[in-house]
Amino acid sequence: MINFYPGPSKIYPQIEAYMQEAIAEGILSMNHRSEPCMRLVAQTIQLCRQKLDIPADYTLFFASSATECWEIIAQSCLRRQAKVLHAYQGAFGKKWASYTQKLSQYAHKDLELTPQAFEKIPDLAGKAEVVCLTPSETSNGTALAYPILEKLLPTHALSALDVTSCLGGVRLPISKGDIWFASVQKCLGLPAGLAIGILSPRAVALAYEIGERSHYNSLTNILDNIQKFQTPYTPNVLGIYLLNKVMQQVPHIDTIDAQTHERAKDWYSFFENIPDCKPLACPDTRSSTVLCLESTPEKISALKQRALENNLIFGNGYDKWKENTYRIANFPALTSEEITAGKVFLEDYFCNNHTDFASNSVCKKL
Repeated sequence: MINFYPGPSKIYPQIEAYMQEAIAEGILSMNHRSEPCMRLVAQTIQLCRQKLDIPADYTLFFASSATECWEIIAQSCLRRQAKVLHAYQGAFGKKWASYTQKLSQYAHKDLELTPQAFEKIPDLAGKAEVVCLTPSETSNGTALAYPILEKLLPTHALSALDVTSCLGGVRLPISKGDIWFASVQKCLGLPAGLAIGILSPRAVALAYEIGERSHYNSLTNILDNIQKFQTPYTPNVLGIYLLNKVMQQVPHIDTIDAQTHERAKDWYSFFENIPDCKPLACPDTRSSTVLCLESTPEKISALKQRALENNLIFGNGYDKWKENTYRIANFPALTSEEITAGKVFLEDYFCNNHTDFASNSVCKKL
């Protein structure tokens, strides 16, 4: 089965062997306060620094998911009545904003990132103490291009970024932001159940200044423990072990970034020649890691069923795009052969089987 679902998506094939090694080495019953476990955490953090190009003065920590990180930020990184800007371009960024509203009392501003809204961000960010962004939006296949993202990151305010759909798949300007976090079940090619958090010195200082310690996952508690390469709670040791092994095997993020963008370019060029199926996002806002394709509900329903019959899984549409879109992951764990198989299936489906375009000259060129 070739899994193009945009998370949880395909895991690296080596994970099976890594899990067997974990069992043989006793990782699954390792005491999380023991020296071997602390060495594992320390080594994993160092590998993430090297492969993802994380600045030496930034602090890494682990959580259960990006959704938990939403909670941690709302609890531990917002002063009382802080002014916060949530700028988003899709359903997950909007959901993050709603969680923040529920968990904290502050002067809140939402901004949906239409092309016209980009001009408003510098002004609104100038009045905010925390700016929250989702650089790659899984729900609709949109993204903030690297140059745009760099311009949006404020220098005076704290920035928090949910990079679940792009960390490990593209290079990010980590030194320009303060709080970066992502679940591992997408570009990192791992099973769900673990998240990575990355904090600037300014974010660490703010957490201690606020001093919130009312929860097991209060950021101050997390920071106190990670200094000893521990966590406040019994962590997902297997997940950390698998992350360690994957970080050893994958190339540097610069190499992965080049591959991801080249594959994305090929995918979008491919869909220029596919009738009745086009990217939902306009060219200058398209994600390189998650493609969202628009067609009729009838064609998409039949597509997903036919794909399963051919050992392929494509992602469902999400939120208001649920019925008229499907999604394709462009994550590093997918091989070139699997991507080719996906394209062959889609070409056959849209050009030959379920449309009247079999004799169309566009299809003949594919």
